[in-house]
Amino acid sequence: MSKKRNKALSLTVQYACNDQALPLRAKLRRWVTAALKCSAEVTLRIVDAEEGRSLNRDYRGKDYPTNVLSFPYAPPPELAGDLVLCLPVVLAEAEAQGKTAEAHFAHLVVHGMLHLQGCDHERDDQAKLMEAKEREILARLGYPDPY
Repeated sequence: MSKKRNKALSLTVQYACNDQALPLRAKLRRWVTAALKCSAEVTLRIVDAEEGRSLNRDYRGKDYPTNVLSFPYAPPPELAGDLVLCLPVVLAEAEAQGKTAEAHFAHLVVHGMLHLQGCDHERDDQAKLMEAKEREILARLGYPDPY
């Protein structure tokens, strides 16, 4: 009989900006855990537009803030990485898409966690698979289809 190994999560949350719409640490942990398939050490940082733009420019060569950035350092089965969410971009997108800030934050945390675990959406087949995983995880969490 094989033993089922529990996945362990070491999560550090950094709030580098301030807003009443910031999700609480407990919710962030719930979303990270829901998307996690292995043990992990993750730092999740929520930033302002200036820091988001700087990171996107320096690491992706794109001179604008983006909603979520994923920085994997070690692949599964002992995952390590950083997620960076840009608060003003997340809030603007949620409003433009008619979503609650909470639902959009949940989606982007799940999306980023899937990236850290090797999922991608560069090709259509990859995008379909990743979107299906996101929909399934978010439905389990009680959120509507993000697409």
